[in-house]
Amino acid sequence: MNIQTRCAIDWDAIDFHKFSDESELVSGLAAAVGFTTAERDRVRDDAIDLVKRARVSTKVRGLMESFLQEFGLSNKEGLALMCLAEALLRVPDGETRDKLIAEKISDGDWGEHAGKSEHWLVNASTLGLMLTGKIIDVEGEARRNPTQYLKKLTQ
Repeated sequence: MNIQTRCAIDWDAIDFHKFSDESELVSGLAAAVGFTTAERDRVRDDAIDLVKRARVSTKVRGLMESFLQEFGLSNKEGLALMCLAEALLRVPDGETRDKLIAEKISDGDWGEHAGKSEHWLVNASTLGLMLTGKIIDVEGEARRNPTQYLKKLTQ
């Protein structure tokens, strides 16, 4: 028996609904399943309980979750990093990439995020972004003697 015989798909029926209202279709499918109101409520309550228990059981976030928590889309710096990450995929040359990075990083208030994460690598990244924001477009002194220049920034 081939796959078409076992799984006959009525493509015309699927195509018929492609421009239908999603909410109506989902409601119709839910009604066709035949759950009672009590059963739907129990499934919803079980799902909510599962999510709550999962959140409580997670003691420490991973690096990426911590980074996204600190630099999410809810703040200017997070938006700048997300735009930068996406835009760098399309930039053809190093000079343009450097200018793009300089533009995005120099506008941020990175100090606002210093030491706020529970993850030390996120905090270290924040310090790196703070330094990058101060070093971008510096005079020749920073290029000639970066060690001495960094010492001046930390004094």
